[in-house]
Amino acid sequence: MPGGATVLPLRGEIDVLTAPELTRRLDALTGDPRPDLVLDLRPVDFIDCAGLSALCRARNRVLARRGRLRLVTDSVGFLRMLRVTGLRDVFEVHPRLPAHCAEAGAAGARA
Repeated sequence: MPGGATVLPLRGEIDVLTAPELTRRLDALTGDPRPDLVLDLRPVDFIDCAGLSALCRARNRVLARRGRLRLVTDSVGFLRMLRVTGLRDVFEVHPRLPAHCAEAGAAGARA
């Protein structure tokens, strides 16, 4: 999205079954120079190591292209997982969508 962040709301489970499709989607969204991507994880019910790996891959691709990746979550369990795995300070995490991104995230997407 030129001039603004791309917001991708995710729902349901991000696990070994859904992570490959999510990875393909994230690869497409992080292929351009300076991607600005916001992943809204608030509606996600469950995420396993395959899902976490997909997020790490997206982060690495974004950084390699001098972009920005933000995760939006208010899940205590997910924040604990990030802390336990040593990834809490690796990701830029927010409890809610930035105001300028709220409208862009209205479309929705399934993990």
